[in-house]
Amino acid sequence: MRPSRVLTVGFVLVCGLAAGQAASAAPTPAPSPPATQPATPAATATATPAPDPNDPPNQVEVPEVSTLAAPSFQLPFPCGQSWTGNSSASSAHRSYEIDFNRGGSASADLGDTVVAAAAGTVVISAHQGSANGYGNLVKIDHGGGWTSYYAHLNVRSVAAGAQVAQGQKIGTLGNTSKPGNNISPHLHYEVRQGTSYPGNIRKAVFNGVTFGYPNQTLTSKNKCGGGGTTNPHTATSVCGAGFKVIDSAALGSAGTAYLLYNSANGNNCVATIKKSSLGKATATSAYLEVQGKSRVTDSGNFAYYAGPVRAAAAGKCVKWGGKAGSAVYNSPFEHCG
Repeated sequence: MRPSRVLTVGFVLVCGLAAGQAASAAPTPAPSPPATQPATPAATATATPAPDPNDPPNQVEVPEVSTLAAPSFQLPFPCGQSWTGNSSASSAHRSYEIDFNRGGSASADLGDTVVAAAAGTVVISAHQGSANGYGNLVKIDHGGGWTSYYAHLNVRSVAAGAQVAQGQKIGTLGNTSKPGNNISPHLHYEVRQGTSYPGNIRKAVFNGVTFGYPNQTLTSKNKCGGGGTTNPHTATSVCGAGFKVIDSAALGSAGTAYLLYNSANGNNCVATIKKSSLGKATATSAYLEVQGKSRVTDSGNFAYYAGPVRAAAAGKCVKWGGKAGSAVYNSPFEHCG
């Protein structure tokens, strides 16, 4: 029986070899394709933030000027005038912006002269329309990244690209804004350095002293050191648009008191314009009294003029007058109607 057992083993061995050869002869299966890799998402583009409407683009560009110090800013009003600034009364303020007023009523300052706080180039002179709440805006570039803003103006007196001197008239105070914004007349003033609004808004400095935030009353020293023989201010420029001289009284050689009237709104205005000691703060005054009402007076040591003193006087008689040096004029009740 042994040969039979050997045969069986041999048969199994042969079968095993045959099976192994068959397995070796079979074609090697193609490798499975790699799993599909998820597409790499395209890099998300960083969206450029929309410009802030309260940081309007310049109308003209000026060369960069390197400077080591801030400009010598002065109050943006003519020499001798006292104005109260407030940085906290407006919900629209973001930082060190200031709203200026000096009159005792909501519209008392309408049409008052606004001057450049420092010399520079006007880079914006435009009404901002619906873009923001600035209304008539003048922006001045002072070099070294320093700029100043004068907003809500009633009238703009300079064009974009103009060179302006410190103390030069750039407009009149008003209440212009975007449609639907009913604001009282005031000057919105701010100083910026560099870019990245609103972080570039700086504390205002006048005559070398930082403004006393949140509010302070200051007297302008802007161009007080001037002199000359001609007063750069007139009664109509002081009282504002729409006013015309209807009477005047000489105050010796020291100045002239003027009475003006605005037929559009029935307001009178009085201003005393100096003729001597120009640029030097000397006693000067102007007053207006509407019959039946209290007298309103602007009196102090002024470099160029006193006033404007305005009051509604349609159909009323008025007393008016002023002082320059030692000369005084007081009218009777007149100009009725």
